[in-house]
Amino acid sequence: MTAALDDSVLDSLVEAAKAAREFARAPYSGFKVGSALLAEDGRVFGGCNVESATYGLTVCGERTAVFKAVSEGARKFTAVAVVTGADLPTPPCGACRQVLWDQCRDIVVVMSTLNGKRKVMMLSQLYPEAFEFEGPE
Repeated sequence: MTAALDDSVLDSLVEAAKAAREFARAPYSGFKVGSALLAEDGRVFGGCNVESATYGLTVCGERTAVFKAVSEGARKFTAVAVVTGADLPTPPCGACRQVLWDQCRDIVVVMSTLNGKRKVMMLSQLYPEAFEFEGPE
C-alpha cells in the first residue's frame, strides 16, 4: 500500500498539513482542518478549510489543496494528509473523496490528529465503487 512512501515522507506530509491547519477559518464549527497533497514531482500543496456563514459555500482543506495543486499545473499525485484536532483520525468527507478521486485517483490517504494518532489507507478503501465520468478533456 505505502511501499513507495516511507515513514519520513508521511511524517513530512503530516507536518505540512499541520502547518496548513494554522490558517484555517472555522468560526462556525470550530473544526479546523489542514491538508497537504504530495504531487508525483515532489511538490507539496497545503490547504485548510475556509467556512462561510452559509455552510454550502464552505470549502474543506482537502479540496483547497487539490484546487491549489491543479491551478499550479500538478496533475499526478501520490498521497494526501489530513490533520484535525479530533481525538481520532478524521477521514475526508464525501465531497472531498470525490474530488480526490477525480483529480488523484487511488492515492495514499494519511489521517492524523494533532496528538499523533495516525491511520493510513488507500483512497479506494475509503471510497469503494467511486463515481467516474470519462468526459471530454
